[in-house]
Amino acid sequence: MKNLLNSAKNLQAELIKHRRYLHQNAEVGFDLPKTSEYIKSQLKNIGLTPKEVGRYALTAEIGKGKTAFLLRADMDGLPIEDQTNEPFACKVGHMHACGHDLHATMLLGAAKLLKAREKELKGRVKLLFQPAEEILEGAKNAVGNGVLNNPKIDGAMMLHVLTGVPLAGGSVIVANGVSAPAADFFSVEVQGKGCHGSTPWKGVDASAVAAKILLGLQEITAKEVSAFMPSVLSVGNISAGNAGNVLADSGILQGTLRTFDEGTREYIKTRIEEIAKHTAKAFRAKARVKFEGGCPSLLNDEKLSALALQTAQELLGEKVFSSAEMGNSEEKGGSEDFAYISRAVPSVMLALSAGDSKEGYAYPLHHPKVRFDEGVLYIGSALYAAVALKYLEK
Repeated sequence: MKNLLNSAKNLQAELIKHRRYLHQNAEVGFDLPKTSEYIKSQLKNIGLTPKEVGRYALTAEIGKGKTAFLLRADMDGLPIEDQTNEPFACKVGHMHACGHDLHATMLLGAAKLLKAREKELKGRVKLLFQPAEEILEGAKNAVGNGVLNNPKIDGAMMLHVLTGVPLAGGSVIVANGVSAPAADFFSVEVQGKGCHGSTPWKGVDASAVAAKILLGLQEITAKEVSAFMPSVLSVGNISAGNAGNVLADSGILQGTLRTFDEGTREYIKTRIEEIAKHTAKAFRAKARVKFEGGCPSLLNDEKLSALALQTAQELLGEKVFSSAEMGNSEEKGGSEDFAYISRAVPSVMLALSAGDSKEGYAYPLHHPKVRFDEGVLYIGSALYAAVALKYLEK
């Protein structure tokens, strides 16, 4: 393992170059022409044959055999202004504020490490560079287009960086159980009847109905769901009407739901529809609920988590922890569309600290000023490669 880590360390200058190019040219969603072309060219330079899967997903294979292990990295950014003032900051209103530029770079490094050890592989490693994680659609699209078939994937791993938390750079957390909640995005469209504000009895006030629905929705997680089944329901937008002296004809609420348990998830979704429709009916209006995108909770396989933990400890020593050791964390609130892969094949998620908040990396993921410690790039590459090698040995 130490030889692998040293080999990865020798790639560090190259990895920084990759990361800075990807950061400076951040793209979003499925629209990743520059990102995709760059990664494709680097894979070819390594001696691999990249293939496109679905919408802008890229794959490449290393090794031969029936057993196949998937390594996944996401590569899309966010539609926010880069305020880091780094010399390689993105200038087009996009930003890799979630570290996907590091993930893609680390997987490129792992590809080089694994290609150099191809004769040692007792099976196949399939690389997946995935788009559209930020909108929770990329993994579903890739799975739907057969990324887990030909060859049939037996297990999978992903890695995600952390920063803005009090955890030493280079530390690794290996997840077990459910490590990221399911995400659902919803809207409630309210239809009333507009009229002049001086004669409210002639209309049906959509704004008042929307407000009552909002209050009703807040009661679900407060009063109907067990405290032992964590869930969050948030309405981030409510709008209705255009003038203070006119009762709104229509209105809309938009929100998100996060749950760790699938039964709780379905219960709350049902209650959102019931409360919205029946509250509207009680006040002579109509309501229509739409669920728009999202993903299930991310489930880590017990045996694969144990293998990844042992491998990471052999590679890095004392800076490796299981998520059970770390206890509950607010960082678990973010969803991850790798969940679609984890629900199809045994999978594991690893988190790598790329900036200790006590050492100047103060901003969290998705912040326009978030910075990452590039010194951990080679560690991520070694982790990807080590887990794949160990998995194929078993």
